[in-house]
Amino acid sequence: MFSLFTPKVALVPSAFFDASSAREILGRTVVLKDEDEVEYISLPEYSAELVYSLSVGDTKLHAVSREEGPAEAGRVLPEMYFILKDLGKVGDYNKIVASYSGTHLHLAVAQGGNLLLANVFEAADFTTAEYFIFLVLKKLQLNPEVSTVYFRTPLAEEEEMSLYRYFKSVERL
Repeated sequence: MFSLFTPKVALVPSAFFDASSAREILGRTVVLKDEDEVEYISLPEYSAELVYSLSVGDTKLHAVSREEGPAEAGRVLPEMYFILKDLGKVGDYNKIVASYSGTHLHLAVAQGGNLLLANVFEAADFTTAEYFIFLVLKKLQLNPEVSTVYFRTPLAEEEEMSLYRYFKSVERL
């Protein structure tokens, strides 16, 4: 199972999704190239479809050691898919799951069973990634001091220590 760190993703409520319009739907939120291959996968736990591009361009493949169901076996899926799946495994009330690829921050936030945000931010450095995390938490009125942030990607020691100044805990998934 491979995770693609693509910033070209969109989460669409299932009620408004039409598979034949997947490319058009994604094209409304990101710039697509002619060669971008667009796919989608269902996320029934969120009543949504995750539409994404498999274009690799400047992105990188990242191996994940997760056992998924037969429908996902052997597929390359966007990092946001795995973040959303892991979000459901977090037992905290404030659920914050992120990945940082060196060029993009992939972030999902939920409170209880309610998904509040699933987005990808361009972040050329980790300080910029932190800025987006704190901006999101401020907008959603979540207190980082009582929250744990979970990262799917490894953090350098200085990055982890920087987050510890603000969060109750920093965990690796």
